[in-house]
Amino acid sequence: MKDISRNLTMLVDFYELTMSNGYFKTELGKRTVYFDVFYRDNPDKGGYAIAAGLEQIIEYIQSLSFSEEDIEYLRSKNLFDEEFLSYLKNFRFTGDMWAVPEGTVVFPGEPVITVRANAMEAQFIETYILLMFNHQSLIATKASRMVRAAQGRAISEFGSRRAQGADAAILGARAAYIGGVNATACAIADQAFGVPATGTMAHSWVQMFDTEYEAFRTYCELYPNAATLLVDTYNVLKSGVPNAIRAFKEVLLPKGITKCGIRIDSGDVTYLTRKARKMLDDAGLHECKIVVSNSLDEYLIRDMLLQGAQVDAFGIGERLITAKSDPVFGAVYKLAAVEDQNGNIIPKIKLSENPGKITTPHFKKIYRLYSNESAKAEADLICMHDEVIDVSSPLEIFDPEYTWKRRTMEDYTANLLLVPIFERGKLIYELPTLEQIRNRCRASQESIWDEVLRFENPHNYYVDLSEKLWQLRHDMIRNRRNG
Repeated sequence: MKDISRNLTMLVDFYELTMSNGYFKTELGKRTVYFDVFYRDNPDKGGYAIAAGLEQIIEYIQSLSFSEEDIEYLRSKNLFDEEFLSYLKNFRFTGDMWAVPEGTVVFPGEPVITVRANAMEAQFIETYILLMFNHQSLIATKASRMVRAAQGRAISEFGSRRAQGADAAILGARAAYIGGVNATACAIADQAFGVPATGTMAHSWVQMFDTEYEAFRTYCELYPNAATLLVDTYNVLKSGVPNAIRAFKEVLLPKGITKCGIRIDSGDVTYLTRKARKMLDDAGLHECKIVVSNSLDEYLIRDMLLQGAQVDAFGIGERLITAKSDPVFGAVYKLAAVEDQNGNIIPKIKLSENPGKITTPHFKKIYRLYSNESAKAEADLICMHDEVIDVSSPLEIFDPEYTWKRRTMEDYTANLLLVPIFERGKLIYELPTLEQIRNRCRASQESIWDEVLRFENPHNYYVDLSEKLWQLRHDMIRNRRNG
């Protein structure tokens, strides 16, 4: 894999530096704290999200170091204690971290990453963790929705030129591949991560030649085994498709090549693909694929196919790489607990007039509960870190808000979602390959009921609290309100 990393230690919100300086000066920096990353709402009002970005978070934490230039910059602000700046010279992450593996289906309210470290270390890494998790999870989720809408047809990510910057293009292509797309137009994403790069031609290729036919013929001669021709530069049905058919017949068929393709990038795609399919079939080019592009999303894909569009593959740009319909994921990083001088865990809670912003306190873990009969996930149960589920016994779960809504689980399996990533600053997690992450994403979605995965009015997947955790949260809310 090509190394595209650089030192991003200073990619922090400035308050993380000022707070850390304050922790250092008041001795609070020595306190061990627990922070949770979680999000509150699924993108596009959907029923789920896909976790992504962990590999880049790991690389960032491993490379944390403040250069002399960084420290001199901080000194110039006339805000930071000299002893604190000296501390930064040898700074590294020495804490623990747990995370949901990339490619896992996740839901609002549950911790997807938990950090245990001293206050300064935990505070430093907030911005980058959120940046990377929010961006890649957003794109992976959007991609998975589009892939499901395509019903087995290939999707290529075409969005680099519409992305918000180089990293968004490169890592967006990675995230889209996790979500299920087949390829990308971004060459460096193939070079860096192995996301298969693909591409054909632009309208400028056709315009460079005296005739459309000459452009098509030349391309077929140059790339006989990868000939997909863009047929909408002038007129799809009157010139584009007929000239493509002629080029295929005169260049490819004499070589015994029957696999080829056309791409349509404008117009009434449903109508044009149906007409083009008939023209290709009448010419005996039954293996010729039809690729469509041009500002597509999951809803347009679904509707086109319902209307009978004859499409074999999709190229999707801006609405995928920017998640245009809902471009902010919204994960947050909140303090859940601190340890006292004796190592006892003291839960912390954030209250709000908005009930959805009240946090869940304490050091936690998550079980995903599967029915052994259906092999489908039925609920996620957030527990205190020391709780253990005995799957040999029935388990009663309940809605944390409407506590009268209860269900008893029997004949079930309980799997922990959060896995150890760092222990005392050492990476103990074996990074999977991108293909393994992509396969996990597919398998994780297959374990979720279709009702949760649908685009409109999805079923609300149950994310419940254990009785012990619910009682703690309830008591802390009541005590804080009364205090």
